[in-house]
Parts: sequence; C-alpha cells; structure tokens
Amino acid sequence: MITKQPYFTVIIVAFNSGDYLDECMNALEKQIFKDFEIIVFDNGTKDGSAHSINSSSLDITIMKSTSNKGFAVGNNAAAKEAKGDWLVLLNSDAVPEKDWLLEIFNAVCRYPDIVIFGSTQINYHHPNVLDGAGDHYHVFGAAWRGAKGYPVDSISEDTIVMGPCGAAAVLKKDVFEKLGGMAESFFCYYEDVDLALRFRLAGHLCIQLANARVRHVGSATFGTNSEFSRYYISRNKIWTFIRCLPAALLIMLLPSFFTIVLIRLCFAIGGRDFKIRARASWDAICNLPEIWRQRRSIQLCRKISAIQFAQSMTWSIGKLLMRSSDGRSIPEFVRINSRVRTYARDD
Repeated sequence: MITKQPYFTVIIVAFNSGDYLDECMNALEKQIFKDFEIIVFDNGTKDGSAHSINSSSLDITIMKSTSNKGFAVGNNAAAKEAKGDWLVLLNSDAVPEKDWLLEIFNAVCRYPDIVIFGSTQINYHHPNVLDGAGDHYHVFGAAWRGAKGYPVDSISEDTIVMGPCGAAAVLKKDVFEKLGGMAESFFCYYEDVDLALRFRLAGHLCIQLANARVRHVGSATFGTNSEFSRYYISRNKIWTFIRCLPAALLIMLLPSFFTIVLIRLCFAIGGRDFKIRARASWDAICNLPEIWRQRRSIQLCRKISAIQFAQSMTWSIGKLLMRSSDGRSIPEFVRINSRVRTYARDD
C-alpha cells in the first residue's frame, strides 16, 4: 500500500544535456507508476536545456546552480529537498521504459529488507546490447558495469551485485543520508562506486533488477574516454580504494593496487595519457591525509567483516578483462523475507 506522497523522488543532475533531457522527461511523463516527484539539479547548464523543461502533468522542481559543482554535489543537494522515501537517480541521457518505476516499486515490495537497487541499462544506439547490469568491484581496485556490450537477453533475472550504476540507481533516502550521501570531493566519476561500497560496508546488499530498464547513452556530456573523464576516474579510483577497503584487505591488496597504477603510468610514458594519469595520481596522493581521515570515519561505521566484504568483491581476472557480469544469486533469507512480507499495490 502506498503510504506517502510522493513514493519516489527522481533526481536528475543536468549539465548541457541537450535534447537527451527532453527525451528523458518525456519518458518519465509516460510512466505507468505515477506516484513520484522530479528534482532537476541544473548544474550550471549553458545550452538552455534545463531551462526549457515544461510539463503540466509532472511534479517538477528545478534547482539552479551558477556553475558546474559536480555530479555528487548535485545529487546531495537534491536529496536534501526530496520528499520521497526513495531516491531514484537518473542520468539526463537515460531514457526509462514506461514500466521502469513500476518494476522498481514491485521490487521494493518484493524485497522489503533491501535498501539499494540497480536498473538494467541498455545501449541507447544499439537496443539489443547491454550498457551495463550493475557495478562490480575487483580486488585490483577497478570497477566496471557488468555485461556491458553483451546481449540484452543474457540478463534474465534479479541478482546481487556490488552496487548500482549511478545512471539509474535506487536508494533508500534515510540510509543515503545516514551514510553521508555521495563524496563531494570526487566531483564526478566513481562517486557511485564509492557510495555502493559504503552501503555494503554498512551491511546492505544491492539487488540488480533485470526488468527495470533504461536506455542509456553514456558520457553524452563529456564524451567517451575524454581527458576530463580519464583524470577523475584515475584520481577517484585511488581515493575509493583507500577510503573503503577494510584494514585487512587494504594491507593485503595495496601493493598490487599501486603496482598496477605504476605499470599503467609506465606504459603511458610518451603518450597523451601520461600527463593526465600522472597529474591524477599526484593529486590523489597529495590529498591522502584528508582521504585517510574520511576512511577512519567510514570504517568506524562498518557493520560487516572484512571476509564478508571480500566475498562481495570480484576476484576473477577473467571477469575483469572480459567486463562480464559477476551477479550472484539472491540469498535464500532475502527470498524468504520477500515471501513473508509482500505488499499489493492499490490501483
């Protein structure tokens, strides 16, 4: 039974999104499940796309920033204004199917003890190909969208993953706030990975929903493999590893992690990547005292053992190299709870 208006708050952080934002809003207007509000955080848009939003059938709030403050700041600011119990993060270049929110609502009822979900992302330009089915985190400190580039029909059931891709993620608002939201110092990239790892440290499992689907362009604003994205991914990857790994795992895996960072730097010498990666690594290291302070706070709130966290990580090199799915079967206790506590929707 729906107990509160609105049930969901859909958060869109927009920055020079062009026509994709209009398509995203049109898709939200067609949702079967109607009990939601939308907060658009206009992150210093210069192309006018966020200013032209107009729909009388949607509950829309637009928050404006005079400059681009980053994906993390935008989501955190919008979350503070959200009225829904659930935050649904949606990229402006993601187009949800009409039953997307209904599938999420059904999942919330089906898995009442779960507070974080991911959506299945389909390649916008190639609808038979996956853009990703949940984020996985390797022991070498690399994250990737599982099954990106694989056939859509390779994902047929809900699974446990490390976390959702921030392009279409679902989070319980009170847990999001308790964990401090997204790391604003990251600016953008890997902040969703960092957040997912903190959800796991707090004892929460993430379920990747097979039938909650969006079509995703990906890197529509900054471009695929741009210097901008390479810098922030390289820097934030280091910060995420330091902040989130339990001490026993950090001690064990840190040598291999930094060896890989150094090897990639060496291979980049003489290429256009070298300066970007070197600057990102230097900036990450220079800020380590503050990152270590943040780490202490994060680890003090940890609710699971290092072994449990390690079990949620990916250890297979093959899965990392092939960017395949590492989705796990949903534990029986979650299924038991879903059978005991299932709610019907009032139409």
